[in-house]
Amino acid sequence: MGSRRGLSRRSLLASAWAGARLLRAESRGVTFPSQAYHYSDAATEFDVYRLTDPTYSSVLPAWYNRFMARNSGWMLFGCDRSGSFQAFRIELKTGAMRQLTEAAELDPSSLTLTPDDRSFCYFAGRSLFLAGVGNLRDRELYQVPAEWERCPGLSVGPNGTEATFAERRGETSRLRMVPFAKGAPRTVVEAPFVMSDPIPRPMRAQILYRQQDSAIWLVNMDGAQNHALKSAPGRLASANWSPDGKTVLYLNFPADRTQLHTIREYTPDTSTDRLVAKTSQFVALGFNRDTSVFAGASGSIASPYMLLLLRVTERELSLCEHKSSHPENAAPSFTPDSQRVYFQSDRDGKPAIYGMHVERFVEKTDPDEKDK
Repeated sequence: MGSRRGLSRRSLLASAWAGARLLRAESRGVTFPSQAYHYSDAATEFDVYRLTDPTYSSVLPAWYNRFMARNSGWMLFGCDRSGSFQAFRIELKTGAMRQLTEAAELDPSSLTLTPDDRSFCYFAGRSLFLAGVGNLRDRELYQVPAEWERCPGLSVGPNGTEATFAERRGETSRLRMVPFAKGAPRTVVEAPFVMSDPIPRPMRAQILYRQQDSAIWLVNMDGAQNHALKSAPGRLASANWSPDGKTVLYLNFPADRTQLHTIREYTPDTSTDRLVAKTSQFVALGFNRDTSVFAGASGSIASPYMLLLLRVTERELSLCEHKSSHPENAAPSFTPDSQRVYFQSDRDGKPAIYGMHVERFVEKTDPDEKDK
């Protein structure tokens, strides 16, 4: 009798395990109806659209990654509504969501589209994957060696042929590039500090990367001319290439906390750094395709606003209250046509994605226009 009870218990456990695997496998490709919610902001009376339900967490990828389709019709993001963070696609007109992955330990900040919008990359645990947006087939490209750890950040360059990231071993780190097709992974450069957030330069064979919030570095893809940029004194945040690759736009936090946070622009070809505008304490920054307009999340407790800042006038316009407990993670981003702004906030519970139409204030840009 005891043996029979043991067999029944094992069978039950095996059946439950198999059922759980089947349930997880069936989650990929599932479409969920819209849960979008529209409201008028209490402070500005502008329309705001909450795209995801704040009873689960929805987060945007890293600020420098491509996660919006070129036609501005859909977005890639991370969501844990199925129990763990997975990649989702949301249609920006209808709000319908589709789960794209079923991976263990997926890092939502690493999600990034390839330039043709047909595939996306991500890290899940120690493994780097390339997956199809349409067929959802994924392929492991690389696995971080056991003696190394992955540093924050993953990006795909404008040519769409390689993934770039950094690994660390103790206080030493190395910048790595992994091809999507033929070829072996290679180390671009090593450093005696922890690298993070590498971003290939548009139109040039160079990579920008961070030394925490103290410095930004530039290196050729062959490892030559590795050097720190002569940026303004103070802490650095939200550094990213302009779409034409000519300049680096970043937030500067002066050491004197009574001073305003500023948007600055560094031109590597001439080693010059200049002030673009002072801000009402932006702690996160995004900009439209021609860098004529900036979207920022204020870190002010008294005025927790999402704002637009026009480069030509250096004046700000309050869009809405973000009320985020971590405004530095707001990741404000324009659609490629510059007609909408999206950001994340935990104002209503867990992190959710919000959007606003800004066509009244920002001229439309052409995502297919060639950068010069």
